[in-house]
Amino acid sequence: MTFTTMLLHILLVGLGAIWIMDLWGLLLQRLGVATLNYAMVGRLAGHALQGRLHHKSIVQASPVRNELAWGWIIHYVTGLVFAAVLVGLTGQAWLSAPTLWPALAFGIVTVLLPLCLMQPAMGAGLFSSKTPTPLRNCIRSLATHTVFGIGLFVSATILLFLVKLIT
Repeated sequence: MTFTTMLLHILLVGLGAIWIMDLWGLLLQRLGVATLNYAMVGRLAGHALQGRLHHKSIVQASPVRNELAWGWIIHYVTGLVFAAVLVGLTGQAWLSAPTLWPALAFGIVTVLLPLCLMQPAMGAGLFSSKTPTPLRNCIRSLATHTVFGIGLFVSATILLFLVKLIT
């Protein structure tokens, strides 16, 4: 596999996993479950660029221009970086023969980014400790990142099938 082909595969696997995670989020919303408002991610990033890295409550922080768009861009870039890290850890052989466990374990580990970095910076505390329902919030985040890990595997498997189909 050439380097360019590997990058294209990472891009497609990452996008597929993000889309699966986003479908999960839409399902949760339809069921009345609160999900992440990506505008708050954009707001956090906008304030970080101005030197403010921590908030008492990101919801109460002043809005940032185009924060929703920036939040979605950050969401997608993060997912693509995570896909690249997975391939970096497992090797390109994983793209040629994807297995569930590395992707699932990696997806689960990625939950540490929001629980230990983003939520404290947004004012929610480490592992959502400053929210009214920290355990529920942590379980939701864990479930979402587990779905992302499954999405990495499913996307890589579908991509492998399609590549074999057309070659």
